[in-house]
Amino acid sequence: MQPKAPRRTRERILELSLRLFNEFGEPNITTTVISEEMNISPGNLYYHFRNKDDIVNSIFAQFEDEIERLLAVPADRRPNIEDVWLYLHLMFEQVWRYRFFYRDLNDLLSRNRKLELHFKQILAHKIMVARQLCEGLRSTQALEASDPEIDALATNMVVVATYWLSYEYVRNPRKYTEQQAIANALARGCYQVLSLIGPYLRGSTQLLFEKLAEEYLKKIN
Repeated sequence: MQPKAPRRTRERILELSLRLFNEFGEPNITTTVISEEMNISPGNLYYHFRNKDDIVNSIFAQFEDEIERLLAVPADRRPNIEDVWLYLHLMFEQVWRYRFFYRDLNDLLSRNRKLELHFKQILAHKIMVARQLCEGLRSTQALEASDPEIDALATNMVVVATYWLSYEYVRNPRKYTEQQAIANALARGCYQVLSLIGPYLRGSTQLLFEKLAEEYLKKIN
């Protein structure tokens, strides 16, 4: 087996920057800190990225690409409640992987017009997928809701998921980075969003939802 080729400097900068932004917050990290952590000269860093915003935008491009690929309704069949569970699971995984975007959201959007426009598109994409999942459930009579109710439900699902980690951080900032605390926080978030859709479910889908909810409760208790 041939050894893997070493990662390019640009990729290593993005990987390290994402970790530093997530751990310490994007406003607290400078290009000087990044170059020192990388053990490269500032000139080497600026060869790959013009400034910190260029790094942030490149990380966001990765995030945006992953969202587009991961969050989608099934193309070959009607969605079911397990698809909703998978959608939430993937969404919360992405929120955690790129959590500095969510934690520092207001500051980032206030000074980065490109980020502002693209983040709006991501929120719209998440709402669209949530709406399509709900409409798919309704088409099989697994969910009973009007169009305005589905619109509100899809928006609420995305709002709760978007700001859930900020809520968890306020609840217990000292344990925010502990592995078990992270797992519990993500499980609580999934359960909280699932609970929004519960009252609209019917029949066997409602029973399956109750089973999924019970499994989540076991994880967080």
